[in-house]
Amino acid sequence: MTTTIRAASPALATAPPPARRPGARHRNRRLVTLLFLGPAVLYLLLFYGYPVVQNVVMGFQHYTISTFFTGEAPWAGLDNYREVVGSPLFRTALLNTVLFTIGSIAGQFVLGLAVALFFRRRFPLSGFLRSLILLPWLIPLIAASAVWKWILDTESGALNRVLVGTGLVDTGVPWLSSTSLALVTVIVVNVWIGIPFNAVILHGGLQGIPDELYEAGALDGATRWRAFRHITWPMLRPVVTVVLVLGVVYTLKVLDIILGLTGGGPANATQTLATQSYQLSFATFDFGQGAAVSNILIVISLIFAAVYLRLNRRAVDE
Repeated sequence: MTTTIRAASPALATAPPPARRPGARHRNRRLVTLLFLGPAVLYLLLFYGYPVVQNVVMGFQHYTISTFFTGEAPWAGLDNYREVVGSPLFRTALLNTVLFTIGSIAGQFVLGLAVALFFRRRFPLSGFLRSLILLPWLIPLIAASAVWKWILDTESGALNRVLVGTGLVDTGVPWLSSTSLALVTVIVVNVWIGIPFNAVILHGGLQGIPDELYEAGALDGATRWRAFRHITWPMLRPVVTVVLVLGVVYTLKVLDIILGLTGGGPANATQTLATQSYQLSFATFDFGQGAAVSNILIVISLIFAAVYLRLNRRAVDE
C-alpha cells in the first residue's frame, strides 16, 4: 500500500493544473473590451449622438427664442423644410455650395498632389519646407480669415497696393465686395487652407509605393508621365478616394472662412447652406428652419460618406 502511494506521488506532483473554462475567459475578455470602449461610446453618444438627434427633432418644430423661456416648441412637421426649400435664397445657397465645394476640392487636390510629388524625393531643407506647408492648417480659421480680409481689402489691402504700385491695375480690385469676384476669392482662400491636408495625406500614400516599381518602369523605358499614369496613380487611388470624399464632406460645412471674409455677401453671392443655417438660427432666431437646413447638409454628407465606403471597398477588392 505504501509503495503504491509513493509511486503515484510523482505523477500527482507533476499533474497540470485544471484548465480554466472557456466561458469564463470569454466573459473576462468581453468585460475588458467593454471597459475600454465604454467611455468612448458614452462620449460619442453625449457629444455627437444627442446633438444630432436633437437637431433632427428641432427641424420638425417651431423652435424659436421664446422656446428657451417657455419650453414650448409646437410641432411643425415638414413646414420648415417647405419654407426653406421653397425660398429663392435656398436655391442660391445650394448653387453656391456646389460651386464652392467643386472649386475648393479641385484646387486643393491638384495643388496638394503637386506639392506631395515635389517633396517625394529628399533634398536639402526638404523637412523644413514641409513643416512650413503645414502653417495654413495650424492657424485658426477665424484668424486666417481676418488676415486674408486685410490682404484683400479694396482700399488698403496689401494685394491691391502691390497691384496698383506695379501698374498692373489702376484702382483697387473689389475682391470681397464684387458679386462676380467674391465667391472665387473665397474659394481661393479655402484652397490655400486645404492644401496642407491634401499634401500630407497624399505624401504619405506616395511614401508607401515601392521604389522597385519605378526602377522596373525605368528599365522598360517609361517616362515620368507614363510612370505616374501606370504606377503612381493606380497605387495611390485608395488614398485619393479618402482625400477627395473627406474633403467634400468637410467643405460642405465650411462656415468660419465665409463668415470671416464676406458674411455670405455681397448680395448673397457667397451664401452657402452652412451660412444660411447659421443666419437662420443666430440672426433671425428661427432655430427650426436653421436645423432643417443643417439636416439637409447632414443628408448630403451621409450620401458622400456612403459613396466613400463603396469606393473604398471596391479599391481594396481590386
